[in-house]
Amino acid sequence: MTQMHQVLPTVQEFVHRNHMHYIHGQWVPSVSGQMMDDENPSTREVLTRVARGREEDVHQAVQAARKAFQHQDWQQLNPNAKGVLLWRLADLMDQHLVELAQLDSLDMGMPLRQAQYGTVPMAIDHMRYMAGWATKIEGSTIPVSAGKFFNYTMRQPVGVVGAIIPWNFPLLMAVWKLGPALASGCTIVLKPAEQSPLSVLRLAELITEAKFPPGVINIVTGYGPEAGAALVAHPDVNKVAFTGSTEVGKSIMHKAAERMARVSLELGGKSPNIICADANLKRAISGSMLGIFMNQGEVCSAGSRVYVAKEIYNQALEQMSEYARRLKVGQPLDPRTQMGPVVSAEQYQRVLDYIESARQEGASVVAGGDQMPEAGPGFYIQPTIFSNVQDNMTIAREEIFGPVVAVMPFDDIEEVVVRANTSPYGLAAGVWTENVRTAHYLAHRLDAGTVWVNAYHVYDAAAPWGGFKESGFGREMGHYALELYTEVKDVWINLQ
Repeated sequence: MTQMHQVLPTVQEFVHRNHMHYIHGQWVPSVSGQMMDDENPSTREVLTRVARGREEDVHQAVQAARKAFQHQDWQQLNPNAKGVLLWRLADLMDQHLVELAQLDSLDMGMPLRQAQYGTVPMAIDHMRYMAGWATKIEGSTIPVSAGKFFNYTMRQPVGVVGAIIPWNFPLLMAVWKLGPALASGCTIVLKPAEQSPLSVLRLAELITEAKFPPGVINIVTGYGPEAGAALVAHPDVNKVAFTGSTEVGKSIMHKAAERMARVSLELGGKSPNIICADANLKRAISGSMLGIFMNQGEVCSAGSRVYVAKEIYNQALEQMSEYARRLKVGQPLDPRTQMGPVVSAEQYQRVLDYIESARQEGASVVAGGDQMPEAGPGFYIQPTIFSNVQDNMTIAREEIFGPVVAVMPFDDIEEVVVRANTSPYGLAAGVWTENVRTAHYLAHRLDAGTVWVNAYHVYDAAAPWGGFKESGFGREMGHYALELYTEVKDVWINLQ
């Protein structure tokens, strides 16, 4: 198998196994016995085989989670002990950081240096942050006027969580769900994306090593319409946490509504990135190109609409084009690589179709715009920049989830606010300006869950993450995430 000589022996050994479901602390084959191929996006070769979960496998996992949630070993485990488990898992992740980074790089095409120095350390930080919250989930006392009563609230775990995550940041997305759910006292059934399950399955081995009680964490691999749909529909799942496309999110919301299951959705985006005339142009160009080309543009918050003040538009466009041409595209495991392949044949064709539709609608390619066979046999696409884009064009309206950006001029601040907000999405936005008044004005006016000023793609475990409008609801990080996994109970004590 090509590329495998570049990875650690432990990673080679792990990849070459056939992978099962992780249920009640055990590795369990699918009831059907069926497996599915996991493809390496940089070679188009089958990397390994993974169990294909269906309704019966999901049922086993949910039963295990329900039993664990009700079991004395988990219910009576004190908050400090839960925090210790999470911290122990974070330490194990830290010890195996390079393995986990290499698995994400192999499995979905993420450049190794991004995984090793960015997303995996971020996942570890998030687990440690949530470990600290296990002892700090509190209620409050309320001075009521209804009589002589002592009134107080408590937060209790919502129950069994069904979590479904996307393929673009496999380990990080798993931890975003696991950390707050476990800190809150829930149990969980996690379905990783079929395109990139390996780092999550390796995490399951570390979960066993950390000595979590069996059934507290369960992992079922499979396709979305089979395993994912079964998890959403299962009557013993109290809360569904989903990160993925808006289209699938709407379907999940509809299905969960039939049984009033709690739902949180972190969905798509078409994020605007605004470069004002007074911006530090060098920083703005570098940050905006990171905003779209990081992780091959396979980021829900990718800054795929760049609005540039008309007076600096031509200069900015020229510098962006030069940046795209210099970008090192290649094998994800090469430490020099800045952009790898997109994740799959389906995504590859989707991105190429968007590029072709942009041409057909009259946009102009100023950089890239084609396949990139010279980078290797995988799903490589050139970093692509379009000019002459109108706001009603497909590439300016729809989420592409690839290395494609539309760069458009604007005349004044009020105009660009209207154009930026004319989107069904509202996940993130970027602003580049040296004027503090402009910075705050735009931050207040833009319809986005996160606004970065003179930066892009900055994240922290303590800062909330989520969107407005069709980008979903609920916040994934910070103390806000705990609200997704707890119920508030109000208690009245008669003092008369």
